[in-house]
Amino acid sequence: MRLSVDEAFRRYGDRVFSAAFSVCGNREDADDTVQDTFLKYYTREQDYIDETHLKAWLLRVAINRAKDIAGAFWHRNRVSWEEYMDELEFVQPKDRELFEAVMRLPSKYRIVIHLFYYEECSIAEIASLTHTSPGTVKSQLSRGRKLLKSMLTEDGNHD
Repeated sequence: MRLSVDEAFRRYGDRVFSAAFSVCGNREDADDTVQDTFLKYYTREQDYIDETHLKAWLLRVAINRAKDIAGAFWHRNRVSWEEYMDELEFVQPKDRELFEAVMRLPSKYRIVIHLFYYEECSIAEIASLTHTSPGTVKSQLSRGRKLLKSMLTEDGNHD
């Protein structure tokens, strides 16, 4: 199975951006990651087993590329995700609070939380995407949830 780049971008562009943003923490780097990811898809002549395989491949490439960008020397001089918050639209104020709490998590927890809840990936899919074991993913999800709960409770949100 192979989709055109336009069709792949239409179906998965937002998900790739979201995954990249959860790693990078800013729009510019996430945009660069999306561009790099779909450029790699365009130049790679491979058929995929099904849409799940394609989605997993795109997310894996995006996360790896975003980590490369986030670790680069020049990244420290970029605009932070906090400065980008005014451009984002949230349906309810609690959505914004949750997003801010997720973005304050350490990267290893933020990535698995994002993939599990926002991308609806299974534990096995996350393990494959992050090149870790399912046990590690479960542990990171558990610790990430505890940190989120702690952060949200400290902020006065008891829900």
